[in-house]
Amino acid sequence: MSETGAKPSADRTARMERTTSESSVLVEINLDGTGVSDISTTVPFYDHMLTALCKHSLIDMTVKATGDTHIDAHHTVEDVAITFGEVLRTALGNKAGIRRFGEATVPLDEALAHAVVDVSGRPYLVHGGEPAGQEYHLIGGHFTGSLTRHVFEAITLHAGICLHMNVLAGRDPHHIVEAQFKAFARALRSAVESDPRVEGIPSTKGAL
Repeated sequence: MSETGAKPSADRTARMERTTSESSVLVEINLDGTGVSDISTTVPFYDHMLTALCKHSLIDMTVKATGDTHIDAHHTVEDVAITFGEVLRTALGNKAGIRRFGEATVPLDEALAHAVVDVSGRPYLVHGGEPAGQEYHLIGGHFTGSLTRHVFEAITLHAGICLHMNVLAGRDPHHIVEAQFKAFARALRSAVESDPRVEGIPSTKGAL
């Protein structure tokens, strides 16, 4: 595996390239953007989800990825999530002045998802509520429902954040996944925002 390492900037941006025998990934983000996205992962439904993540988090993001999708989309999807987590952690820097916590409940027709984010420095994922069989659905011809949890696992582990994601309602597999991505986006937007009332690191320990 080859990694250039996530490169921070003076502002809240970061860029990283990650190459393995299974995929080649480039991710670049700006936490203080307007939701502009340039996404190409060769997995169309995943492109759709990442575009929604950008739009509703207001994080500008460029993703260019290729991989062994002729075998399975799993490697490319997960490797993009790993890289996104790394650049998110890097762009946050020491986390001084952020709100730290964010919460959102987002509907998509019959589906409803609730997400809570803590930019804690401690990776943890609680993911539940998907209807039985959701993990087996093939959405858009490439994206298996089980990949949703894998994406959130990779992001939380590599970004060092805590995420509680709960599907409260849903029947359509597409809507169930999209509601989760949008809820995560809105919660993340709140958590990484600067709060003018916060002085220094928002933790009694003095570090996150």
